[in-house]
Amino acid sequence: MTYVQNFNRYEIKYLLTEEQKNKFIEAIGEELCRDTYASYTISNLYLDTEDFYFIEHSLEKPIYKEKLRVRSYGETDREKEVFLEIKKKYKKTVYKRRIVLPLKEVEKYLEDGKKPEGLKGYGANQIFEEIDFLMKQYKPSPKLFLAYDREAWFLKKYPQIRITFDKNIRGRWEGLSLCEEKGAELLDTGIEDYALMEIKCPQALPVEYANILSKLGIFPTSFSKYGKMYLMRKEKGGQV
Repeated sequence: MTYVQNFNRYEIKYLLTEEQKNKFIEAIGEELCRDTYASYTISNLYLDTEDFYFIEHSLEKPIYKEKLRVRSYGETDREKEVFLEIKKKYKKTVYKRRIVLPLKEVEKYLEDGKKPEGLKGYGANQIFEEIDFLMKQYKPSPKLFLAYDREAWFLKKYPQIRITFDKNIRGRWEGLSLCEEKGAELLDTGIEDYALMEIKCPQALPVEYANILSKLGIFPTSFSKYGKMYLMRKEKGGQV
């Protein structure tokens, strides 16, 4: 698996109708190119405390927040390599620190807290120590399975800028395994045929693209997939 262990960037989110998505793609034109992996499913296990400290704190919109999760791309089995990662956000900048391990080793670590063998990549041990510190401090465990289908693009003129569209956001609060999606409930975003667009860039979005968004009446929104699933569960009177 080729991957980046440590990076920071701006992530700007927009909740679009299908019409808005199509108009945006049309306005960008040939500058918008398909990513190497154009379409795929992302599956996550979000870790949290018994009283859901991480998501409750996040929903308060503090200037600093963090999340712990296990993430997989595409179909998953217990032998497949997945990411165990910390996602931090300070003001508008997102920082990710992650290690890669077979799912079975991640599951074992979450059960017994012992350091996994065979950490890969430069700095993997240091990143593991950061994750392990949070695990020992908060004692989180898997609380939500969350998946969605993604289209990924980049800008020809600015290849470091990635644009993704996520659809069919769905989650499950029981039977928490990355190997099984059965029983996941679709998130109600209030838009029947929606796309959650994320623009991921190392610095502020270039003016020409910001102007396109403005002309189309497309504006940033605060949108946490985990947060939305959590609030939907609470509104329905479910136990979380």
